[in-house]
Parts: sequence; structure tokens; C-alpha cells
Amino acid sequence: MKDLYEIITSRRDTRHFTTDKVPNEVLEKAIEAGHHAPSVGLTDATRYYVIESVSIKKKIKELFLAYHEKAANATDDEAQKESYLKLKLEAIEEAPIGMVIAYDRSVLDSFTIGTIGSNEAIKFSAVCAAQNIWLSLTEQGYSMGWVSILNYYDFKSILNIPEHIEPLGYFCIGKPATDYGNQPMLQQLHWKEKKTVANVIKVKEIQEVTKTTFTIEKETTFKSEDLVQKLQYKIDHKTKPEGALGLLEKLALQIGLAFKTETPQIQNPHIVVFAADHGIANHGVSAYPQEVTRQMITNFLEGGAAINVFCKQSNIALEIVDAGVNYDFPTNINLINKKVAKGTQSFLQTAAMSYTEMELCFQNGATVVNEIHQKGSNCIGFGEMGIGNTSTASVLMTVLTSFSIEECVGKGTGVTNEKLENKINILSKAIQNYTGSNELEELIAHFGGFEILQMAGGMLQAYQNNMLILVDGFISSVAFLIAYKKKPAIKSNAIFCHCSEEKAHKTLLDYLEVEPILHLNMRLGEGSGCAVAFPIIQSAIGFLNEMASFESSGVSNK
Repeated sequence: MKDLYEIITSRRDTRHFTTDKVPNEVLEKAIEAGHHAPSVGLTDATRYYVIESVSIKKKIKELFLAYHEKAANATDDEAQKESYLKLKLEAIEEAPIGMVIAYDRSVLDSFTIGTIGSNEAIKFSAVCAAQNIWLSLTEQGYSMGWVSILNYYDFKSILNIPEHIEPLGYFCIGKPATDYGNQPMLQQLHWKEKKTVANVIKVKEIQEVTKTTFTIEKETTFKSEDLVQKLQYKIDHKTKPEGALGLLEKLALQIGLAFKTETPQIQNPHIVVFAADHGIANHGVSAYPQEVTRQMITNFLEGGAAINVFCKQSNIALEIVDAGVNYDFPTNINLINKKVAKGTQSFLQTAAMSYTEMELCFQNGATVVNEIHQKGSNCIGFGEMGIGNTSTASVLMTVLTSFSIEECVGKGTGVTNEKLENKINILSKAIQNYTGSNELEELIAHFGGFEILQMAGGMLQAYQNNMLILVDGFISSVAFLIAYKKKPAIKSNAIFCHCSEEKAHKTLLDYLEVEPILHLNMRLGEGSGCAVAFPIIQSAIGFLNEMASFESSGVSNK
């Protein structure tokens, strides 16, 4: 047996293997080592899938090649791209054995010691298991290579891995064909140098935690009867029968009053998509895995989502905010970082967030809106993205109104009837488990989502800045409900862009006593309803400012 330190220093992320078979006893011993790794709360949440099938390996290799090309296109320049493409980053078909090391997030369905601070501890336990396996294989004369350049959604589908099982990646196992000159392969190939010493920081002083308090200015209601009369006269005396433009006339009056002028203009319109993950998603309430939140943000940033298309169509600036996604994004991308944490806790078991995190959400949303306002914008639409957030929004609607959870729950991203029943059961149990007060702050801290509360804070700040507030679908309307509970006058500046197909949205709009512009059977989110309705809003302003009056045109109004 080698010395432990020798095993650690000789372990390699291997990409070159011989054709030697891996004896069963070698693999069994390695998996046993993995099983003895630290396991948060003794959950034993790590799962292992062993693959020897040639056809399965071929299919996984195809997944790698698709993302390998995508990775190559993301390099910094052509020279780096050329260098990257020369690297051998996998041995999926060459290695005798493939293994998927994964973790089972369904263990979070019941109370688990060690996960309240971060439910990612489940994932970290699986990483410890992977390292133990690697070291065991190294000690036995074998090795492993970690492949993570994959579309994980397709990866899970190909292998029929259940939704609640999350892979760390695909691992190639076999006898190494080289020791890479006793150094990491990427260093041998001059891609990057490994530091000679570890990065260690000695902490000597206590840093005080900054307490954030979000405050709303004293209620101020502006409604000049003189302006109301002037706007109404202007609307009624356009060359048309009174009321002939229907909702457009109501919008024109509302926008004129919001901007306190007879000639309102929208300047530098923006839509902001707030994104975050939700602990309740760990309980199977969504049709999609949590990974999709991160994937969709990437899609937004690359310009490929519906909201990108619609914003471009109407010349609306688009901003994406990481309010609390369970992923570490690069720092050099066009993403506004307002991450409070990597997703909320599961409100089935505990509060989704602390009071401090709740206050930070409101402050973060306000900061984002202020920065946009300083760019000269007076109109802002609010959208969202977050797997599991229809569940969060449904519970918030229930606890903040008199409606039952059954009235507030819909299919969200498209869950089946069976899954819908399970969703209702889980959310009902979460509400029954709640033992706190009915105070607004306590309710939204317990059941809230980071992106929902940041939207609410942003809406409140937009009203304070005298901006027009465009509200998207069900989840954005729940964020507005929270803002409305804090400041009822905000409704004067809010335009509800459409009525979503999500079951409870019409109920909520009726509760708020507001009329949506569109009914297009949409249920996408992303702020898409705001962007699609925007040309209609512009039409309301257009006719108010540019349409001839009976007096100016000489047309008789009798």
C-alpha cells in the first residue's frame, strides 16, 4: 500500500487509458471507499450508476461533443480556441467503465441535520464520495476522469435517471496509460500552471454584519382633479366617438396621471428579469429540474429566449438579475449580481429565508430599479425565472388573501394531473406546518422567493421614482400583491399586461380589481407579457399625443 500523501499527490484526472479491464473487486473496493465518505446528516444520498454498454457510451460521447463545441466558442480568442480544441478532455468510449456519481435531493423531503444553512451540503457529500473513489482507484493502480461538459437534462434522460437524482458528472474509469509527467495534464500541456502552494488566508478580525433595512417613504397620493379633467377632455375630444378606443382610453388617462402631464412620453423602457431558485423545488413540484433556471439565464444572456426576441422587436432594454440562483456564474458576463443565497430553504420544513435576507431582497430590487432610473428610464417591466416559483407564488397568494391553496395552485411549467395533486398536497402541508403570525413580513420571509421579493422591492422603488410599472403574469402579480400590501397607492402606476393561463392569475387580478391588456393564453413568464403588450401601451400614448381633435381637424362631433 502506498503512503496516503503519495496517493493524494499522484491522483490524476485521467484522459488516457489502456484497454485493460477493471476487475470487479477493484470497482467494488472503490465504491466502498466512496460509501465511507462524509455524508451530511448521515443521509447516504450519494448514488452510483455503472455503465459498460458501448451504445450508451457512444450516446454520451455525442452529448459531450455538442457541448465541447459550445465551450470552444466561449473561449476568449481564436488562439485559445485552437489550443482548447487540441486538449483531450474525455475518454468516454475508450475507458472500460463509465460511472455516474450523483446525489438524491429527495432526502431533503424530511428534516436533515446539516442542511439548514445550505442544502448544497447534499451535493458536497457526493463530491467527497467521488474523491474517495478516486483515491481508492489510484491506490489500486487505476484512475478516473471527470467529464462535466454535458447537457445534464439530456444526460439524465438518456440514462433514465429520476428527476430527483442530480449527477455530478460522468466519470471514466480504467488503468491509466500515462502519469502525465507526474503533473496535472493541463499543466503538462501548458494550458495552466498549478500553484505551488495553497491559497490560505488567516482571519484575524471580526467584520460586523451590515444590517439592511428597506424603508418606504410616507404615503403620497397625487391626483389633481384639474389634470384628470384636462386629460379626460383631451381623450373625449379626439376624432372618434367617446369610449371608442376602449381600454386604450383608460390607459392614456392612467399614464398621463402617473407622469403628471397631458403629454406623457415613455423614455428608455426596460424589462428586468429576476431569477432565483427555490428550496421547495427539491420536493418534485415542477415539471423541470432546478438546473433549468441556470440554463435559461444563459439563454437570456445569449439572446435566445422569447423575451429577447420581444424586447428587440420593440426596442426595449433587457436586464437579467441573479437574485439567488443555485449556481456560480462567471463574473465577466452581462448579469446583474444581486444573489442573496443559492436558492431559498424549503418552506416545507423551515423559513425560506431570514429577516435579514428578506430585507436585502427589497433593498436589492430597489437598487436595480434606481440604477435603471438613473439611465433616464421612466418605464420598467418586471419578469422572473425560477424553477418552483409558481409553487412559491401560489402559497404567497394563499397566505396573503382569503383564497384556498386549491384555488391558487396551477400546473406551472406544465406538471401532469398526478403531479399537480402531489404539488397541492406538499404546499398544503407546508402551510399547515407554519406556526408564525399573520404579519406580512413574517409570512413573506417564511414562504417567499428571492426573485419575487426583489421584484416587489423594485416595484415599490419604481413607484417612488414615478415610473410606469409593467406587471407580467401570475408570479409577477404576486410580487405586486406584496408591494400593494405595503403601499396600496402603487396601483396607480401599474399596468397589468396580460392574464396568464396559470389558473389563479385571473382570480388574483380580480382581487386587485385591475384589468389586464391581453388574453393570449400565455404562461411563459420572463416578462414576455410586458414586452408583447408594450406596443399597445405605446398606442395609448400615441393617440393621446398625436391624434387630431375635433377642434383641430374641423370634424363635427355632433
